[in-house]
Amino acid sequence: MESDTEMEDFDSSEGGSNWSDDSYLADEDFSFDYQEGVDPHEDALDWEEDSNESAGDTPPRVTPRKESQSESGVKCSDSPEEPWLPCKGSQSTRTSSVKTDEDEAPLLSTLHPDQQRSPSVNLSTKTYSPRKRVPSSPSLKSKVPRLSTPRKNSRLPHRTTESDQPWKTEEHPDEGPQPLTFCPSRPPGPQVDPSAMYSPLDLFQMFFTKVTVRTLCDNTNRQAARNIGRGKKFKWIDITVKEFYKFIGLVFFTALVKTRAISDYWITNSIFSIPFPATVMNRDRYRIISWNIHMSDPDEDAVNDRKKGTPEYDRLFRLKPLMNDIRHACMSCFHPHRNLAVDERMVASKARNGLIEYIKSKPTKFGFKIFVLADSSNGYTVDYAVYIGKNTFPVGFGICHDSVMSLVRPSVLGSGYHVYLDNYFSSPKLFKDLFDMKMGACGTMREGRLGFPRSEENALTKKSPRGSLRWIREGSLLFVKWKDAREVSMGTTIHQAYGGETIKRKRKNKDGKWSHESIPVPTPILEYNKNMGGVDLSDQLITYFSAHRKTMKWYRTLFYHFVDIATTNSYIIHKDLCKVNKMQPMTHKEFTQALVAQLCEVSIETQSKPTNTGHTPVPIKPVADKSKRSSAGRKRCELCKKSGHSKDTPWKCNECGVPLCVIPDRNCFHDWHNLEGMAPVEYQSSDS
Repeated sequence: MESDTEMEDFDSSEGGSNWSDDSYLADEDFSFDYQEGVDPHEDALDWEEDSNESAGDTPPRVTPRKESQSESGVKCSDSPEEPWLPCKGSQSTRTSSVKTDEDEAPLLSTLHPDQQRSPSVNLSTKTYSPRKRVPSSPSLKSKVPRLSTPRKNSRLPHRTTESDQPWKTEEHPDEGPQPLTFCPSRPPGPQVDPSAMYSPLDLFQMFFTKVTVRTLCDNTNRQAARNIGRGKKFKWIDITVKEFYKFIGLVFFTALVKTRAISDYWITNSIFSIPFPATVMNRDRYRIISWNIHMSDPDEDAVNDRKKGTPEYDRLFRLKPLMNDIRHACMSCFHPHRNLAVDERMVASKARNGLIEYIKSKPTKFGFKIFVLADSSNGYTVDYAVYIGKNTFPVGFGICHDSVMSLVRPSVLGSGYHVYLDNYFSSPKLFKDLFDMKMGACGTMREGRLGFPRSEENALTKKSPRGSLRWIREGSLLFVKWKDAREVSMGTTIHQAYGGETIKRKRKNKDGKWSHESIPVPTPILEYNKNMGGVDLSDQLITYFSAHRKTMKWYRTLFYHFVDIATTNSYIIHKDLCKVNKMQPMTHKEFTQALVAQLCEVSIETQSKPTNTGHTPVPIKPVADKSKRSSAGRKRCELCKKSGHSKDTPWKCNECGVPLCVIPDRNCFHDWHNLEGMAPVEYQSSDS
């Protein structure tokens, strides 16, 4: 029988001679039922190969060998390269079905010395006739599962770092870390003159300065000219700074007054017409501006686009001019208070762009991901960075570590700040690096992080009661575990483990009734819940009156988000200034309404039209003779009488019957029905 099977001996240097009980076979065809009788002297290399050779564990081919049939029906090799295999006339056939240690001695004695040390196995075979035993197979005491690769340690490499300390409870005192001295680079709060009065427009122009808007206008004009050159059909007049502010004012008007479509704001032949937008800008002009808004120079965009695929290509080039201006304004107009929060923000978008991220746990699951540093006390956006992938930050310790280190900069903020993070960012290395910069950190932490204690001594179990806590301190870094509805893991370089705090929880008794109980809670968890919501508060304020809308270009979505950041931060500064001056601040809605009016250069208080209630002037006494109509039935005007004048009038109100003057130089009828304090009353005639 000819066989195309080609063999290669395992070299002893690869471990072929050191079989152990934990060795694993590389192909499922080497898994045997050793309780069946097999002949140890049968040729173990008598395999039939499929026509389609499989890849993977198949070794390189060597010279094929020619097989022959022995008198006993056992195949053997006539190859001179393998003289160790049994040949014709072999008398080593066994009939016993039970394998013993003594049974292996005759087999091993037939092997060539080198082959006893280096068994030759063909791993490429798939089918074979009776089951056969590999001469130098592993120990046959137990069957082992098939694995194509050696077994790997189930524990991840970074988990091998374990703390020798046992977990401590709330009964063990914790001295706490050395407190950090709070030394901000500037006094926390608005960086403006608190004694001056700032309108909403003044505060907004701290972020969208006239220089910034001038750059936007220039780039928008260039983009419009470029689009016209490409064949787009629309009429364009260069936009000015004044007109751009009006455009932003209309953007926020659409955030205050919602309609189904943008064109609905310019409907004129409907009871649902909205007259204000048409007084500021016509519909076509508004739409053309929104189609051509551009933050960067289009000519420089083309140069950057030619660099795609190279390290010099900047994916955020179209955002950089405005993004950097807003970032600089956020940091210069307001200095944050001590407690800060770092979190992710999603700007909703489903653009076909490589920057779009999906985060299942977020309310907005698809969109641009932005790392945000916010003031925990008021939600002010201190700094932010748009995520573009693994190259977003140049530090090189992972996106979670690098994003925090890039946002929390002592050169800008100062020292002694407390930074609160969630488990996406937290790691022992990050906390230690922040502490080295004299920045405290606190946050939930995943137990799989490198450096997290793996000690099982006195650890929490599934049967631990609610309120149980454990902690381990490693220098300035404290690890805490707390059992609430589920187990929570924390890390902090700010707080002590437990300061006697408790929290109330509901508990269902055996009789089915609910009762309240107080359970101990670690200090870091209380402070985390209090200060971690800075970014969430900022997101909430932005959502109330957001300029966000669908756009044809991905970068315009972020343009509207930058407008939202500027407006929200302006309102936060307004509230802080009112607090310093002990004044009542405007509500968020009132602030936005005032900003719209000032951007559009209109008064927010317009004279309302008198409502038509059926009050119309009619003659007091209808007369057929035209010559007597002006004198017949004349009575004293009620309004003139109240003012001390005596004037007669032939007119009265048809609804209330009050005699009132209706003449060119004195319209008592209008004043009576519209002036404050002159509400229509039922008239009692003096003649009755």
